[in-house]
Amino acid sequence: MKIELPEKVKQIITTIQAAGFEAYAVGGCVRDSLLGREPDDWDITTSAKPEQIKELFPRTIDTGIQHGTVTVMLQKEGFEVTTYRIDGTYEDSRHPKEVTFTANLTEDLKRRDFTINAMAYNETEGLIDIFDGKGDIERKLIRCVGEAKERFKEDALRMMRAVRFSAQLGYGIEEKTKTAIKELAPTLKNISAERIQTELIKLVVSPNPDYLRIAYETGVTKVVLPEFDKMMETEQKNPHHCFNVGEHTLCAMKSIKADKVLRFAMLFHDIGKPDTLTVDEEGVYHFYGHPELGMEMTRKIMKRLKFDNDTLHKVTKLVCCHDYDIVSTPKGMRRAIFKIGEDIMPMLFPVKQADLDAQSDYKKEEKQKKLDELTDIYKQVLEEKDCVSLKTLAVTGSDLIAAGMKPGKEIGETLNRLLQMVIDNPEYNTKEYLMEQAMKNN
Repeated sequence: MKIELPEKVKQIITTIQAAGFEAYAVGGCVRDSLLGREPDDWDITTSAKPEQIKELFPRTIDTGIQHGTVTVMLQKEGFEVTTYRIDGTYEDSRHPKEVTFTANLTEDLKRRDFTINAMAYNETEGLIDIFDGKGDIERKLIRCVGEAKERFKEDALRMMRAVRFSAQLGYGIEEKTKTAIKELAPTLKNISAERIQTELIKLVVSPNPDYLRIAYETGVTKVVLPEFDKMMETEQKNPHHCFNVGEHTLCAMKSIKADKVLRFAMLFHDIGKPDTLTVDEEGVYHFYGHPELGMEMTRKIMKRLKFDNDTLHKVTKLVCCHDYDIVSTPKGMRRAIFKIGEDIMPMLFPVKQADLDAQSDYKKEEKQKKLDELTDIYKQVLEEKDCVSLKTLAVTGSDLIAAGMKPGKEIGETLNRLLQMVIDNPEYNTKEYLMEQAMKNN
C-alpha cells in the first residue's frame, strides 16, 4: 500500500532516519490518505528524543516538549514531530500524570484512540497497521485501540470523538466501543466546555448531523446537551408533524447546508417546545411561544458551551424568528427585514425551508408555495435597493442637527419615524421630502 508523502514530510523522515532513528507519518494523515482525502496536516512520530530532533533541524519550536512534541519548521511550514511515548495513569479524564518516552513504535500506537487513527507509514517499511485500522476503514467501523474502557478513561472526550468520526465518515461504532461509551458517558462532565464545543461543531457540520442521535442513545447528550434529550422524548401530536421534536430537529439539520450557523439554528430552533407543550380539547399538541423561549434557552446553552458572540447572535436570532409569519407583499417583506435584520434575513429562508422539509405532508404544497413567493419578493426588494435600515435612509442625524435640531434622544426618534415612513413607502426616501417631514413636526 503506497501513500504519497509530501516532499517536506519525506525530507523530515529521511533526515531522522539518516541519523539512525525511526520516523513515520502517523495518525489522521495516514487515515485520510487511505480514504483518498487531502490531509489537513501531517504528524510525524519518531524514536528520537525532542533534543535529538532539535539538533537535526535548524528551525524548531518547543510546542509541547513535555509531551515529546517539537514543531519542525521548513520554509515557514510547521510539522509536529513527537517522540514515541507511553502515557502514565490518567487522573482527570484527560491528562496523563506522566509521559515516558520509548523506542518502541507499537507502544506508542497502543495509546492512540481508534484503530483508524493508529496507523503509521514511511516509504521504507510501508504501512504499519498493528490494530487493523485499514480493515476497519473497509468495514466502515469506529473501534477503539485495545480495551475501549481504558481509552475512554484516559480521555473522556474520545467518546464524543467516536460519535464525531462516525458522523464525518458515515461509519458505525463497534459494539464494545459503544457499550463502553454508554457506561462512561457521565465522565464527560470532567471535560472543558471549549473541548466539547469543538467536537459538537465538527459533528453538527458533518455530512451526517443526524448521527447526534447516537450521542443521545449512548448517553453523551445527557451530559453535554441535556436539552436535546428532552426534545427526543417530546411527541408532536399535531397534523403539521410526523416526527417527535428531536427527530424533526435531526431531519431539519440534515436538510440544510453544512454551515455552522445554519446547522446550529436547526439544532436549536425547536428547543423551547418541550417546555411550552399544551394539549387542546381535541388532544392536539401546541407549542405557543416556543421560538421566544427557544431563543433564551439557546443563548444560555451557547454561553455554557463558550461559543463566540457572532455565532451566538446569529443563531439565537434565527431561533427566535424561524416561525415568524411574513406578509407576502413588498411592504410586509421590508417590515420583516427591518425587524429581523439585514444580516439575518438571507439565512432565514434556508432555515424555513429545512423546517418545512422535516414536517408532515399536511398543507405542505401550500406552505411551499408561500415560501417560494416570499423568496421571490425578498429578491425583488433587494434588486430595487429599498431602504430598510437607517444606513440607507436619505437623511442622517448630522442633517437634522445642521437644520437646527438639538442633539439628543429626539434625533433618534425622528430618524426612526422617518424610517418607518420609508419602509412603508420607499418612494419617500429622498433627502428633500424627509427633511420637510422632519422639520414639520419639530
